[in-house]
Amino acid sequence: MVSKEHELSEEIVRLKKERNAIILSHLYQRPEVQDIADFVGDSLGLAQQAARTDASVIVFCGVHFMAESASILCPDKIVVLPDEHAGCPMADMVNEVELQRKKQEIPDAIVVCYVNTSAEVKAECDIACTSANAVNVISSLPMDRPILFVPDKNLGHYIASKTGREMLLWEGCCNTHDRLTADDILTAKAAHPRALVLVHPECRPEVIALADIVTSTTGIIQFTRENSAGEFIIGTEMGILHALNKQCPDKQYYMSSDKLICSNMKKITLEKVHQALLNLSPRVEVKQEIRERAVRCLDKMLEIKRL
Repeated sequence: MVSKEHELSEEIVRLKKERNAIILSHLYQRPEVQDIADFVGDSLGLAQQAARTDASVIVFCGVHFMAESASILCPDKIVVLPDEHAGCPMADMVNEVELQRKKQEIPDAIVVCYVNTSAEVKAECDIACTSANAVNVISSLPMDRPILFVPDKNLGHYIASKTGREMLLWEGCCNTHDRLTADDILTAKAAHPRALVLVHPECRPEVIALADIVTSTTGIIQFTRENSAGEFIIGTEMGILHALNKQCPDKQYYMSSDKLICSNMKKITLEKVHQALLNLSPRVEVKQEIRERAVRCLDKMLEIKRL
């Protein structure tokens, strides 16, 4: 008997062709959502795919700021987010009014925003970055000007440790990655002493200090694929396990904590993807005056090459 999930997936494929749509999925999405996507990746990869697609419709299976970024980069396309309530608590930790005030205090600063920010905040910034290219972005900036980094202080601490650059850090964080503690890592290492510890740079500094590798979600997958080790302790959102098990099924993966679940990412379901394609809503649109300023911030990021 054909399952309801299979029937729904086939209907999504049919509608996707009919709408000339592309489905982009973040690695933290539900397994069944990742499986029907045309591209699965992290924030940088998804931004790059959005920028180069010739599809008429982008169905963004992620959170709101990601769909906003796609709309900024592709103003001529319809961008839909299957659940309009799939937000990012970190992005809500900074707004354009607060940022404008801070910029007045340090008018000569280069303002760098993590891509996990609203379009309005991006419009106030000089350049964006993701966890995958943050070190390269900061390394590309002039040495004679101060840097204000918003909003993730944990990622900011990590970048500073890798680049030696002093930065003014906003008091924000990813509420999912910030739940991971040093005790969690030590407990996991005790249970799996042969496993390498791989964590996301949004984690706390004391967690990063215990890791063997600190890298983005895509970086974690690439490392496990290329490394000869057979066991890994994973310090990022649990949705990554699906891609890890698909790409390297012969290896063992252990979550460093059962707290690493982003409830906002999990709001998107196959049913909501289907409805989004059927109705081409909920749409994510960015006002033209905001887009014109925000697109420069994202374009500068996309111009940065790996050093």
